[in-house]
Amino acid sequence: MPFIKTDFPGLLVFEPKVFEDSRGYFYESYNENTFAAEGVTIKFVQDNQAQSSYGVIRGLHYQLNPHAQIKLIRALSGSILDVAVDIRKGSPTYGKAFIIELSAANKKQLLIPKGFAHGYSVISPTAEVFYKCDEFYHKECEGGIMYNDAALNIDWQIPAEKAIISEKDMLHPGLHNCLNNFSF
Repeated sequence: MPFIKTDFPGLLVFEPKVFEDSRGYFYESYNENTFAAEGVTIKFVQDNQAQSSYGVIRGLHYQLNPHAQIKLIRALSGSILDVAVDIRKGSPTYGKAFIIELSAANKKQLLIPKGFAHGYSVISPTAEVFYKCDEFYHKECEGGIMYNDAALNIDWQIPAEKAIISEKDMLHPGLHNCLNNFSF
């Protein structure tokens, strides 16, 4: 099967079968039947794409209920360090981070269930990231956790002096302040 289960309930790594020859390669980045065979039935409603340069750290973002999102993340070009933080109260991995490198070369994708904060850092000169969502973005339901929260202690693989963070992402609360305000 092209899915690898993680220690985080519902968080899956998808490794598509890649067909390569002298012309290049071909693979299905998403096939409803392949996902359904693994018990994953999702109606995606929104595709997002972002391009960033080395040192950019985006996140950690989430959407609150009733607009929490499932995301399927992949790198179209370059490499990113993708981070998903479990913020589902009662989950055995609550408050913990899952980290994986997604790249154009490895073609891995991360399926992130509802109840996770998500972010990534760009660890190549540039990267283009594409992700599918099962819910539309709703500004009134957005939230975030500070990327450098001491409780998470995430190594973004970017030296502090080279990190590029948006003003918005600098204003997120810490993990414990954020998690006390809601549940999934």
